[in-house]
Amino acid sequence: MKVIIPLAGKGTRLRPHTYVTPKPMLRVAGKPVMEYVLDDVKELPGVEQIIYITGHLKEKVEAFARGCTDIPSVFVEQKVQDGTAGAVALAREYVDQPVLIIFVDTIFDADLSIIGSSDADGIIWTKEVEDYQRFGVVVTDDEGFMTRIVEKPATPISKRANIGLYYIRNWKLLYEGIAAVLKQTPNNGEWYLTDAFQYMIDHGAKIRVVDVAGWYDAGKIETLIAANRAMLERGRARKPESIVNSTIVEPVYVEDGVTIQNSIVGPNVSIGKGSNIDGSTLSDSIIETYANITASTLTRSLVGHHTVVSGVSGEITVGDHSEVRASLRGGKP
Repeated sequence: MKVIIPLAGKGTRLRPHTYVTPKPMLRVAGKPVMEYVLDDVKELPGVEQIIYITGHLKEKVEAFARGCTDIPSVFVEQKVQDGTAGAVALAREYVDQPVLIIFVDTIFDADLSIIGSSDADGIIWTKEVEDYQRFGVVVTDDEGFMTRIVEKPATPISKRANIGLYYIRNWKLLYEGIAAVLKQTPNNGEWYLTDAFQYMIDHGAKIRVVDVAGWYDAGKIETLIAANRAMLERGRARKPESIVNSTIVEPVYVEDGVTIQNSIVGPNVSIGKGSNIDGSTLSDSIIETYANITASTLTRSLVGHHTVVSGVSGEITVGDHSEVRASLRGGKP
């Protein structure tokens, strides 16, 4: 089996953090989103090769991927952001057998072992959601096979959201479908992989639809913070080595070398190594490495590496190597 991991996107919804850090390398509970995905891939038997479709900050992505796994890998640059079908098309020369396609802006809890026992032409994993209007949803027949995907439906034709995880056994028909899609007029400059799946179905393919146990979107700041909470609740918590005159409200993830004094930390807070928290209250936030936070009350915040935050209250997003200080009346710091 081959694995395709498209990760060429610029992560615009996660700026300013993605100006210097690739979206898949942003951390949740102290661990990059991409590493959660690669951990799942490493558990699968028979993976012969991973094909990474890179783009934005490709050198950082490649270096990180090579350090995560010794599975043979190739890296193909998507120079033009022309959609998910365009991304997967770039892997064509390497695909000569069934393929697993994983988009890494989510963390999922899925039983991938069913790949070995399925005789369907493919599997698409979904998650039932209430806010179905925000997603592409998968419509199935009575036997649980996909009939179509509807983007952001106005009515609840289905509540099974497409999460970006696919196994395609009939890889030749997949690439036949992609070739057909790429001949069509693009939609706002993009061709969609889901249209290739529709081509497969229209040509007799059976694609099984399977629900995941958990799905945690990491594509926006608010959902990244929610994913952090979910991972902490699922066992990624780690208490600090020591605290001074402070309270820890679990769950939290605190790396080594963090100083916490005169503060309340938690729940659902991750803090990277070398950070200093003094006289502050933190909840539902991700604090990256070597941050210095003083006299602040932060919630639902994402604070980057090597930052300074002082005298601030509320929800904030601070990029790497930045300072945010509250000013007193008269403009004096």
